[in-house]
Amino acid sequence: MSPLLQRTSPSCRPKNIQSRTGKTGVSGTVSKTVIDPAQYRQVLGSYPTGVVVITALDEDSSPAAMVVGTFTSVSLDPPLVGFLPDKSSSSWPKIERAGRFCVNILGSDQQSVCRQMAAKGADKFAGVNYTLSENNLPVLTDAITSIECRIHSVNEAGDHWFVLGEVMKMLVNREEDPMLFHRGRYGGFAEIV
Repeated sequence: MSPLLQRTSPSCRPKNIQSRTGKTGVSGTVSKTVIDPAQYRQVLGSYPTGVVVITALDEDSSPAAMVVGTFTSVSLDPPLVGFLPDKSSSSWPKIERAGRFCVNILGSDQQSVCRQMAAKGADKFAGVNYTLSENNLPVLTDAITSIECRIHSVNEAGDHWFVLGEVMKMLVNREEDPMLFHRGRYGGFAEIV
């Protein structure tokens, strides 16, 4: 057996799974897998991800933001996108309470914006240019794409939440290479010729 995967005793009884939206479903046979966290990060760090900033206005109408590398398209009909914030995030509850969010896809030239938005602290938006959309969402001025969403559902996914957003509006703001995150470093896209 691989040292990465070690199975413990499987549970043969289906378990009820409840989402934050209150929907209950039944899972099939579930087995517990034990994985070394360092090796898990090393292996999955080999897969590059895009980098986005999720923004919203909090209860005081102040902009809130979090950097996410787990953004993905989910469905065309209805138009859904998703991302997975860590349950320990202090920014996610502010965004969740807003009930809507904007996905700002960063360009490879926006590393300083990325680092500022990822930092802990009260004013992540100091010196960052943004506008408020007609949906009252902060849109980063130089993001290459913005996707405005209302929260469709929030489901548990281990130590993260799986957030589905229903797309309300989307724009390509400028043509630029996207920012990528790979093996702990930021970079851009390089075409293979």
